[in-house]
Amino acid sequence: MTNDEYDLDARSGVCGWRLKFAHFAESTPVQRVVMALIIVNAVSLGLETSTTVVAALGKVLHIIDSLVLVVFVLEIGAKLLGHGWRFFRDGWNIFDFIVVAIALVPSAGPFAVLRALRVLRVLRLLSVIPQMRHVIESLLRAVPGISSIIAILILVYYVFAVIATNLFGDPFSEWFGTVGRSMFSLFQIMTLESWSMGIVRPMMNVHPYAWVFFVPFILIATFTMLNLFIAIIVSAMQAQTAEEHEEEMEAIEEAHADESAFIRRELGALRSELGEIRMLLEEKSGGT
Repeated sequence: MTNDEYDLDARSGVCGWRLKFAHFAESTPVQRVVMALIIVNAVSLGLETSTTVVAALGKVLHIIDSLVLVVFVLEIGAKLLGHGWRFFRDGWNIFDFIVVAIALVPSAGPFAVLRALRVLRVLRLLSVIPQMRHVIESLLRAVPGISSIIAILILVYYVFAVIATNLFGDPFSEWFGTVGRSMFSLFQIMTLESWSMGIVRPMMNVHPYAWVFFVPFILIATFTMLNLFIAIIVSAMQAQTAEEHEEEMEAIEEAHADESAFIRRELGALRSELGEIRMLLEEKSGGT
């Protein structure tokens, strides 16, 4: 928790003991403990999938799961108590709250399916580790650009699917009999999964020049679009890094400005005191 957030909470009338709760929950040692517990809980949840391990260490795994959940609840509770309603201003806080809330739902009866969702607690590593959080935030920033590329890719798929259905639909109806089948087959080809020996080469026995259709499709759909995806994500990460750097520079400049203002005020007060001392000395020297 930064000093600015403390000042904001103080201006909002939050009690000092509540600020201590938030500061303790967000301190580096506590977050490291939480990170370690997330990893331990991930291992225990994985071991619970083994019937042999459950038969031997079922009670121990249950105790570990319960203790980890208690710590998570106490951590979220301390943050809620410290920040109040401002806790929900941060998207990562909402994410942690939802993950822990799902774990509190009874995993019995109609909610038995939620038992499998306990593994979502492992995703809390995304909010605890700053580097992972930076990557996720960059991906979210890239969503508009990625959506545009997906729209272009769907358009390319549709055009090639219609062409493939008209060209290869009759002899190879299993793969290209309809537009839907053609799009699915083209998706398989885009992933480069058995595209040559499984689809294209058998088709070339009937259509020797089928490669003229599929090679440009692979170049466009696989290599070009993949590079565009990477370019947008890298651009978003660079933009976010630049913004964070600008924010840090602005904070440093503000701190320097505050220090300069403080020094100027101190110098002004010192000059005033020196002036008063000089006047007193002059009055004493005149009197003597």
